[in-house]
Amino acid sequence: MSVIVIGVNHRNMPLDLFEKLTIAPADMQKALHDLHRRSHILEAVLLSTCNRTEVYVYAERFHGAYGDVREFLSDISHLPPEAFSDHLYTHYEPDHLYSHFEADAARHLFEVASGVDSAVLGETEILRQVKDAWEFAHAEGCTGTALNGLFQQSFEVGKRVRTDTGISRHITSISQAAIALAAQRLGSLDGKRVLIVGAGDMGEGSAVAAAAAGVSEVLIANRTWDNAVAVADRIGATALGLDALATTMIDVDVVVTGTGATSLLVEHTDLQTAMDARAGRPLLVIDIAMPRDVDPAAADIEGITLLDMDGLQEFADIGRRERRSELANVRTIVDEELEKYVGRTNVREVEPLVAALWAQAEDIRRGEFGRFGSRLERLDDDQLELVEALTKGILGKMLRTPTVRLKDGAGTARGDRLADALRELYDLLPDDE
Repeated sequence: MSVIVIGVNHRNMPLDLFEKLTIAPADMQKALHDLHRRSHILEAVLLSTCNRTEVYVYAERFHGAYGDVREFLSDISHLPPEAFSDHLYTHYEPDHLYSHFEADAARHLFEVASGVDSAVLGETEILRQVKDAWEFAHAEGCTGTALNGLFQQSFEVGKRVRTDTGISRHITSISQAAIALAAQRLGSLDGKRVLIVGAGDMGEGSAVAAAAAGVSEVLIANRTWDNAVAVADRIGATALGLDALATTMIDVDVVVTGTGATSLLVEHTDLQTAMDARAGRPLLVIDIAMPRDVDPAAADIEGITLLDMDGLQEFADIGRRERRSELANVRTIVDEELEKYVGRTNVREVEPLVAALWAQAEDIRRGEFGRFGSRLERLDDDQLELVEALTKGILGKMLRTPTVRLKDGAGTARGDRLADALRELYDLLPDDE
């Protein structure tokens, strides 16, 4: 049995290919169950954000699971596997962990939850996204003991990293980074009018950051009117419907898009029409959605500066260099938490063997009670209770030492030898584990 992570992110493949591998929230349930039903996969969690799509599985065999995941990614993207296989990264941990250096899959998840593998170093949004992904998979019945324990510990790692280090100081989300990038490009956002497209987490984060940046007005356009109004009311912004996009773009200075739409919301013709009416005034458009909201061809329109996740990554790399000194502290915490994870995982792996040993002993004890049933009938209730307590006490004392030794040695070569000896001595088959 192994935990395996297979994924892609916008840093290791072109955006036009990466966006085909993203999974929209509306498609998540169907995709998750499609993955979980694959023949080699026992547990599964899907994490799909604006800069990563990752599959976490617990499986019997690595190669079988890898093939299942590759086929799954091919199905959701409608691409042949060879179109993206070279871009896949894989993290794998064997069924027996002797040290945290072997816990490659857990290390990757812990670093993701900590924000050190994000486009914006130390971002806070990713921890909630990881938690949401696990909670959804758990509610859908797609996780079990292995992934539940791994993800629950990753939440603790993410919280500890942000409490004990300075990794999340200053810009802590892609939404904030988009507004900071706009301010850098324009010199300042003072007195500017900013249009935010989308009222989800990304849109709300961008709107809050824009309102705090000294803009003269924030406008929020969203498909669902009530959601636009709810966000606008919280920050004193103006709510719009998507049907107002074309006319609103004529008068604003910045457009930031971050919706969960599966197709383009802002077409080339929309922006061309807006620019024709702007009398030569430039327009900055930042698209942080994945798949993208804005037609990439709009970058060719005179007067438009169109930035996407690639442009945001370049900007975020500056902050990454400034906070790189915190990485050593983060990795120390990750290593400490991995040691705990390895210990818990190894103990969990021997628990079925320990349970089988105790169950076998209890079966023998009960069998002997049955064999001497006629003689035991002569005893009164107090005497029977005494015999019951006596025999249970003997079993407990006999099994306590091997139980402790097995758990203490879990994850070591000595522990493996003890487990093998126990199986051999007591005829506990490997399938009992």
